[in-house]
Amino acid sequence: MMTFEETTQFLYKQLPVFQHKGKTAYKPGLGNTIALDEYFGFPHKSYKTIHIGGTNGKGSTSHSLAAILQKAGYKVGLYTSPHLVDFRERIRVNGEMISKQYVIDFVENNFKDIEHIHPSFFELTMMMAFCYFREMNVDYAIIEVGLGGRLDSTNVIDPVLSVITNISFDHVQFLGDTLEKIAIEKAGIIKPEVPVIIGETTNENIREIFISKAKECNSEITFAEELFRDITQGYSHGKTTYFSNETGELESELGGEYHINNIRTILSSVKKLREGGIIITDEALKEGLSEVCTLTGLRGRWEKLSECPLTYCDTGHNIGGFTYLSKKLKSLKCDTLRIVIGMVNDKDISEVLSLLPKEATYYFTQANIERALPASDLKNKAEKYGLSGKDFFNVPDAYNTALKESSENDFIFIGGSNFTVGDLLLYLENSKNK
Repeated sequence: MMTFEETTQFLYKQLPVFQHKGKTAYKPGLGNTIALDEYFGFPHKSYKTIHIGGTNGKGSTSHSLAAILQKAGYKVGLYTSPHLVDFRERIRVNGEMISKQYVIDFVENNFKDIEHIHPSFFELTMMMAFCYFREMNVDYAIIEVGLGGRLDSTNVIDPVLSVITNISFDHVQFLGDTLEKIAIEKAGIIKPEVPVIIGETTNENIREIFISKAKECNSEITFAEELFRDITQGYSHGKTTYFSNETGELESELGGEYHINNIRTILSSVKKLREGGIIITDEALKEGLSEVCTLTGLRGRWEKLSECPLTYCDTGHNIGGFTYLSKKLKSLKCDTLRIVIGMVNDKDISEVLSLLPKEATYYFTQANIERALPASDLKNKAEKYGLSGKDFFNVPDAYNTALKESSENDFIFIGGSNFTVGDLLLYLENSKNK
């Protein structure tokens, strides 16, 4: 029998892994998933599902809805990607990660029978999640789209609610080089007669794409930015607060200026779930939002890592995410802003670099994956936008140098990709356990 570490390494080596390899691991289409679904006996039909798509905010929205439903007394499965530190972060029930033994047994008991299907890493781990949720007898499973929507592996489910958080430029080589083309792909998760929540629309063309698709599917469509137009964000006793006339004041463990859009999406989703007969008390809503990270294990969303010097990380990695992150970074009051940043090699990062503060000191780095943009290349690209600093071969070295050069009134930010943040969190966890 393989160990858990041997099993996950087997999965990484045997199956194409998009987060590591990029384009060569991308398998559009539902053929493999349908074959796997049939082999495993359509496990997702054993419970109700909620489908979460969009460009930014999928993770925060998925985890928040899971926490709220959990506080409402339901047993909740949560499938998200990618993971930051531990493979098992992708598959949780009521916040608890899937057991190592289940992962080992699932691979050993099934891989030979399905090897001829040639599934991708994402397809097989998604099916693992579906089977695990069935075995755990969950009431609801929150399923986050991997990439796109229309041809994403998760699009075999028949949800009670579809949610599209927003549309921004990301994965343009797969989804299209205009927001409209991306919106068409994301709109692919809208199902016949299943209500859909749209979190944020950037222009009228995108709005019309969603309206047209919903009409075609005879699906009720709700725009969160209209339903909770009056919501405001504030801060009280170190907590981020949100207020609307309908909900009153709510606290959330998730901060950042961009999260107000996620809150609109979450509240609109809860309202629609309630209308569909799902019992969610005001208390469950409040407690779920205020304890979302604690209840679900969510990390890397404007997460405070240290008080002195003040250190935060965030997994925002595209133009949509950095539109908000750059504003936050530029507004910080500190002696020196130090930014540890690493990005991937298969995206146009020029717009992100143009948004970053020029007065900061940069520590350009690269995550431990094949897709990582070499730190020296990132440094050279960044210099064209007036960003200066040194390059480092790995994230821990970049972080430790930033820490060594900081005074107590400096601010350190780590980001640029999920993988940069993941490498840092893994390093901090290992350092803590030594």
